[in-house]
Amino acid sequence: MGNADSKLHFRKAVIQLTTKTQPVEASDDAFWDQFWADTAISIQDAFALVPAAEIRAVREESPSNLATLCYKAVEKLVQGADSGCPSDKERQIVLNCTRLLTRVLPYIFEDADWRGFFWSNVPGAGRAGVREQGSQPLAESLLMAIADLLFCPDFTVRGHKKDGPESTEDIQSMDSCEYIWEAGVGFAQSPPHNYLHDLNRAELLKLLLTCFSEAMYLSPSTSDSRNPWVSFFCSTDDRHALPLFTSLLNVVCAYDPVGYGIPYNHLLFWDQREQLVELAVQILVVTLEHEVDPAAATALDQLETPGSPFNLFVNYLSRIHREEDFGFILKGIARLLNNPLAQTYLPHSTKKIQFHQELLTLFWKLCDFNKKFLFFVLKSSDVLDMLVPILFYLNDARADQSRLGLMHIGVFILLLLSGERNFGVRLNKPYLVRVPMDIPVFTGSHADLLIVIFHKIITSGHQRLQPLYDCLLTIIVNVSPYLKSLSMVAANKLLHLLEAFSTPWFLFTSAQNHHLVFFLLEVFNNIIQYQFDGNFNLVYAVIRKRSIFHQLANLPTDTAAIQKALQRIRKSPPAVSRAGSTEREAMEGSRPAAPAEPGTLKASLEATPAIDKLTEKSQVSVDGTMVTLKNRSSTQAAADTSAVAAASDTESNSEPTLNKTDVTVVLSSHWCSQVLLWKAKLPLQTIMRLLQVLVPQVEKICIDKGLTDESEILKFLQHGTLVGLLPVPHPILIRKYQANASTTMWFRTYMWGVIYLRNVDPPVWYDTDVRLFEIQRI
Repeated sequence: MGNADSKLHFRKAVIQLTTKTQPVEASDDAFWDQFWADTAISIQDAFALVPAAEIRAVREESPSNLATLCYKAVEKLVQGADSGCPSDKERQIVLNCTRLLTRVLPYIFEDADWRGFFWSNVPGAGRAGVREQGSQPLAESLLMAIADLLFCPDFTVRGHKKDGPESTEDIQSMDSCEYIWEAGVGFAQSPPHNYLHDLNRAELLKLLLTCFSEAMYLSPSTSDSRNPWVSFFCSTDDRHALPLFTSLLNVVCAYDPVGYGIPYNHLLFWDQREQLVELAVQILVVTLEHEVDPAAATALDQLETPGSPFNLFVNYLSRIHREEDFGFILKGIARLLNNPLAQTYLPHSTKKIQFHQELLTLFWKLCDFNKKFLFFVLKSSDVLDMLVPILFYLNDARADQSRLGLMHIGVFILLLLSGERNFGVRLNKPYLVRVPMDIPVFTGSHADLLIVIFHKIITSGHQRLQPLYDCLLTIIVNVSPYLKSLSMVAANKLLHLLEAFSTPWFLFTSAQNHHLVFFLLEVFNNIIQYQFDGNFNLVYAVIRKRSIFHQLANLPTDTAAIQKALQRIRKSPPAVSRAGSTEREAMEGSRPAAPAEPGTLKASLEATPAIDKLTEKSQVSVDGTMVTLKNRSSTQAAADTSAVAAASDTESNSEPTLNKTDVTVVLSSHWCSQVLLWKAKLPLQTIMRLLQVLVPQVEKICIDKGLTDESEILKFLQHGTLVGLLPVPHPILIRKYQANASTTMWFRTYMWGVIYLRNVDPPVWYDTDVRLFEIQRI
């Protein structure tokens, strides 16, 4: 049958289904086989020939027919899994059913009355010999069939041919650990690539991802419960859990989009593995979302109890421990994240991957769930192979509101890494690899690169990045005690941020803005107290900009001055800008960060949790160990900002403004007491003592020697010392990331938003009634 005739035949079957007013019996094989046995349709055909309006019409007007269609399609998948799909016709039936279910499932999930359908017991859905007939929900039958089919010899994996009369392999008794898709973690052999196997795997993984996507159709307030599809698939009921987890991880980390590096090879040859890798990393980030509850597990054998609620994927990930496995994972992810940064003499000659957001999320989960992996990443300079692409993405996305989620995940990863001492130490390595970015040219370390890009984000990013300012500065605070020598460029950037954040009109915009000043002062204090010897550039910048610190010390606290500042805010809402910052020529080959194209789609995000919710404070003791500090009581924290926060807090996605004169008057009287409270706590003693000692010495040298060149002053500062002149060093305070319900919900929303927008061929969830987030147009 020709392809056009096949499509026409399938379309006629769809029309028959949508026009029938009476239920079609499940036993009417002649009717149901029209959808999968007598046709060959692609996934694109399934979406084109089964319109959304007709699926919804069947759902509303002939629900029994839609239920039977789903049941019969799952039944065919179960039969295919049981038989091992030995013939081409059986494989085509399995693929047709896979594509049809991928098309229909989102419309089942969007209707609350249908959501429990797949979890009801359907007569005959159980697999003989495994469960009693009729005892297994349709969802479980579907998930187990997909799992079996992902390790089906000569369909999705290479068969191991045997001699003798029983040459065919029994899919129910075979050990799928022998059929892992790629060498890497836990598997040494690399099976030869077969593009048909990759295509079939991709079809099944897309259906699996669609099954998991029920979470998209629950509102954030109701989606905090476990995803039943993920819970069952990652439980001990799935005998393929280990080989599938290993296969997905290895396929992602072994992928090399450049290959032998032949220019323009991606234009000449179709890379069938790329789609498989994208789906594999998406399945991983979805299945790893539900973490094991350690409080509920007291022994390992509880994880192996049938029906256990524990997520085996998370369990397997947390148990990886061999250094060669860690090296394989880290090199694989770093290679892919650095791929878009690669520079070639021939434009567009190498393939550029697009799934960096999924890779960043996977890296986050690896570090969060497996602390041994985190320590492995930080124990050498390999962590910088992750840092540079993350900073590249942050800088590139800073003006694009459609990539707000990318900005968040990058900052969250750096916040997690910055909680470890080794990260700060590694940042001292010189930055020599020049990735083109629109930042000033400088000679320095990776710490300088981080500070310069953070400055760029704050001064030239869009307004919706304001909730991230706390995180950005917290990262700098965490690493500051270990930074041996900042460049003059980075030092000036820090001083410019302090200058901008300490102006009255910015301090009085929000009840929280003074925290930014405290963070920056903590950075200066850490460097002066613990790394004074090598940081003469920073000391010189502090001396040159000493007026900033004197203005802070003399910040007005009277009603008249504060009210004047608030009135200025009403006339012109403040924004931190480049003004006052000396910009140098941008790096050669760089392009400026561009805003999103009009009409670009983006998924909404949950509000960014406050920094005190994201982190817990730890104090570094004399022997280098960290001691967790108890957070202040909520009552005390609320007392600091209660009235002002109530009057001036706004949504995290908007710029804070004050509009009414009467509110201004009320606030100004309250501000006096608030400013007095936090002004008294400003940690200026160390800096003021430094200025008190060094300023007269520098002025004397300049007068005595008639110096006009700053290099002589820098030489003096480089060989100077403040031993015994500064206050007793304060304890190093590190703010470590801590997981909580708010961040869990943020990651869930972000992850599914990325998956929604990335799956456009075919558009699996487009124009369905998702509730976890909103799809907005720029």
